Amino acid sequence: MRAACFTSRSCMLFCRSSTANMNPLPINWLLSLTLVFVVSEVGLLLHKTDVLIYNDLDGGTDLTLHCKSKNNDLGIQHLAYRNYFEFNFRPSFLGNTLFYCTMQWNGTMRWFDIYVEGRDVSRCIRCLLYERPDGPCLSNYEICYHWKSVA
Repeated sequence: MRAACFTSRSCMLFCRSSTANMNPLPINWLLSLTLVFVVSEVGLLLHKTDVLIYNDLDGGTDLTLHCKSKNNDLGIQHLAYRNYFEFNFRPSFLGNTLFYCTMQWNGTMRWFDIYVEGRDVSRCIRCLLYERPDGPCLSNYEICYHWKSVA
């Protein structure tokens, strides 16, 4: 008798009209809350990345640097020769984390993208960058980059 009810035209109209009157708000709210929870947990699972910027300029030269990302300004730092500045963060799960720094010494000003997630996420969790007159070098000088000039 039940099977006949589901195949009868009057029952199908009743079922269709009762589902059309259901309020989707609680279900949408629950799905949104679940999505927020999952995304925040993914963020907590991502490893923290440490960046150390080491003043390796020639002749005991002091280095002034100012590092930023889209959301964070790390402030102006003054590094004596052979000293370092360290900061850490969790990379974005979207893969778009970027920190850049301007560097000044002896009247020279340069800048560099100190951490680019697409470039660096597979290279280091603890990124040590030696700041040299010709450009920054990653860990033990295995990869060196050229400075970008400030116009």
